[in-house]
Amino acid sequence: MAHAFVDAIANAGADAVKFQTHISSAESTPREPWRTKFSPQDETRQDYWRRTAFTEEQWVGLRRHVEDRGLCFLSSPFSVQAAQMLMRVGVAAWKIASGEVGNRPLIELVARTGLPVLLSTGMSPVSEIDAAVERLTPFGVDITVLQCTSAYPCPPERMGLNLLRFFRDRYGCEVGLSDHSGRIYAGLAAVTLGAKVLEVHVTLSRECFGPDVSASLTTCELRQLVEGVRFIEEMMRHPADKDQAAREATPLRQIFTKSIVASHDLTAGAVLGVDDLEVKKPGIGIPANRLPDLIGRRLQRAVSRDEILDEERDLAPAR
Repeated sequence: MAHAFVDAIANAGADAVKFQTHISSAESTPREPWRTKFSPQDETRQDYWRRTAFTEEQWVGLRRHVEDRGLCFLSSPFSVQAAQMLMRVGVAAWKIASGEVGNRPLIELVARTGLPVLLSTGMSPVSEIDAAVERLTPFGVDITVLQCTSAYPCPPERMGLNLLRFFRDRYGCEVGLSDHSGRIYAGLAAVTLGAKVLEVHVTLSRECFGPDVSASLTTCELRQLVEGVRFIEEMMRHPADKDQAAREATPLRQIFTKSIVASHDLTAGAVLGVDDLEVKKPGIGIPANRLPDLIGRRLQRAVSRDEILDEERDLAPAR
């Protein structure tokens, strides 16, 4: 199933795939409560971690598969021992999950590897985030702070996209969004606000079993998100010059804008009044906004109704 997810995520166009690495004995005690009791075959949460854990050999196989598909392999360690194993397996960067932000031994261990760190913030007050960033900074690692709300699914009123700018200004680093909304909208909005990393949960189908399905994107939705992000990135790379855009639009301007025309047949020598002129398409003659300038001007020749006026040809010089 994990390998199927790798292929589906690669086909959707993502840049990386992230797992979670749990070593039951190193992470949990039998007293760890269930967030959602979905596994009746496991008496405790620790039993669940033990039953679903991969061997180091399986992790190596997943990493190879991920890299063969052109993706970065990531996995969140939930203990020092898990991080040590992932160091042997090989990861492209470290993702520190929300519950591990205050895990000083883990933070310092991953910092010493020199690899980039993606720091989630879902359950942390600002003081705890400050401390984690302060511990990482002396090691010179690239830090990306992820705004995250630990709600599954996360409603829009709790998304907290305002914190992207707050984290960027406070820590002087890149920012991103760890999104549990189960929709593509928050990610698209975050990219327009400067997010450099988007993390989402993925499910192969909304009919799949599990506590995270409602907070996940389907692989089809992931593809939509990727396409939207690429579209936004291309827009952001090309800031517009409005005057240049107007020059490039000259052929369309001539079609859609209007010129000053005669509202009825006029004789040579007629002095133009308000009732003698109208504005109509196309915009190839005297621009419509100059109509007041023509009032009181004298015609040098007779013109017919709807004839587009030419200032040099048709009008006597203004006095």
